[in-house]
Amino acid sequence: MEKITRREFHKKIVAGVAGIAATSSGILPLYGMTQNFPDGKKPNFVFITSDQHNAKYAGYAGHPFIKTPNLDKIAKKGVVFANNYTGNPVCVPGRSCMMTGMYASDVNSFCNSTVYDGSYSTWGKRLKDAGYYCWATGKQDLNPKFDMGFVESNVDHGHAKNPDITSLFRRPCIFRVGEREELDGKLRTKRNNDVEDKDNGLNFIKNESTQLNKPWVCYVGFHMPHPAFVGLKEYYDYYLPKVEIPNVTIDELEKLPLPYQELRNFKRISTPLPEERIKRIIAAYFSMITELDEYIGDLYKALEDSGQIENTYFIYTSDHGESLGEHGLWHKNNLFDVASRVPLVMTGPHLPQGKVITEPISHVDLVASMIELAGIKNAQQLRGTSLLSLIKGHKSKAPEFVYSESHSEGNPTGSCMIRKGDWKLIHFSYYGDALFNMKEDPDEKNNLIDDPSYKEVANGLMKLLYSKVDPEEITERAFKLQEDMLQKFVNETSEEGLFKMFKGRLGEGQSRVIIGKLKGRK
Repeated sequence: MEKITRREFHKKIVAGVAGIAATSSGILPLYGMTQNFPDGKKPNFVFITSDQHNAKYAGYAGHPFIKTPNLDKIAKKGVVFANNYTGNPVCVPGRSCMMTGMYASDVNSFCNSTVYDGSYSTWGKRLKDAGYYCWATGKQDLNPKFDMGFVESNVDHGHAKNPDITSLFRRPCIFRVGEREELDGKLRTKRNNDVEDKDNGLNFIKNESTQLNKPWVCYVGFHMPHPAFVGLKEYYDYYLPKVEIPNVTIDELEKLPLPYQELRNFKRISTPLPEERIKRIIAAYFSMITELDEYIGDLYKALEDSGQIENTYFIYTSDHGESLGEHGLWHKNNLFDVASRVPLVMTGPHLPQGKVITEPISHVDLVASMIELAGIKNAQQLRGTSLLSLIKGHKSKAPEFVYSESHSEGNPTGSCMIRKGDWKLIHFSYYGDALFNMKEDPDEKNNLIDDPSYKEVANGLMKLLYSKVDPEEITERAFKLQEDMLQKFVNETSEEGLFKMFKGRLGEGQSRVIIGKLKGRK
């Protein structure tokens, strides 16, 4: 691509950026569709989300040895969306998108410090207002200051109370202590605490939902397979001999986009991890997926046993993925498919069985679909396109594109991803771009951005991106919100108080140096 600034490019190819306001052409309208349910009842929803589940790690997704028998069974009874994307590859903004159907930047959620601002309703609030009883347990990670529409039972909004302060240091970036140390796999004999969220969900389905005289929603937010990487012994022992080390060459690391090279420094993983340690991590991660699968299966069986399966949509997805060493990266915070592509399996009335949809879609499209399935008309416009026509085989009604963005810790700039068909563009504000053909290069090893043969493709994707959002405006807005939050902490907290706040993430030395500068101490 020719070397021009993003502002110049923007002016050349787009006449007026749509921005992110509700009246913008970047927000796609809902498509109405009448559904007929037993006895004229509206459908129920069981919505299950996990934390950090990479889409390719499941039996139904074709993995050769990962055990997910319950998800496999559910997938055969419903629809699998093989190319489903999160709106942001980190917990808080990813969930803000997943729970509202808006882009994370629409609700000013950029990282694990800047939580959902309440400017657009969650789908829970929309369904509640339409007459649903909405119940939730487990991790949501939104903002308890606002009515999200749910009757909450042990719901976790952890980052609203304890912001992840490392995301407030992005220009310049810092490094984070504890990240490298966390990268190890261990085993346990006791079950993960997610069993409590599962039991809460079982109780609601078995004992509460059957007593309601209105349609209902059951939301269960699991924490697995989010690190720490600690797996049940029976599964860990099975996986450890089978796992393989990701193939990451020096050439790949050399060509890694500069912001992701900085991300490696932030996570203190530029020095390679020992191979045996990597195997332990992967074995523990796979173990947590299999344990998670157990709990999902228990919830599905409870729904069957309750006699409500015929009138209930059962949905499983995750907030973001896990890099698991690919591209020399770990955890999330990047827009490669390892972190941005997540599972989506859905069963329910009028849905086909055993169908796999490969067209790229995202969480905003899932929300638009739920709103339509709930029979809500004249809803406030959403970013997504309902998937119901696509499910019925009308591929021309598939979402035109998929969008995701990243502004979290370790990222020295903002980035946006747009995928249309087989093509995927990652745009880094001020740092260049990356272009991949996902059909020919699903592992994203071959960046085609500088190949003249694909200049027209790259320009077309860039034009589409700028017609929906202004990436640089979003990048600067994220920086400002994070910097303002940091300044508020500095203004309202003593030097020793800041040290207590920073030390766990920044370490003693880095904390002392940064606090001295923030407090203006010479």
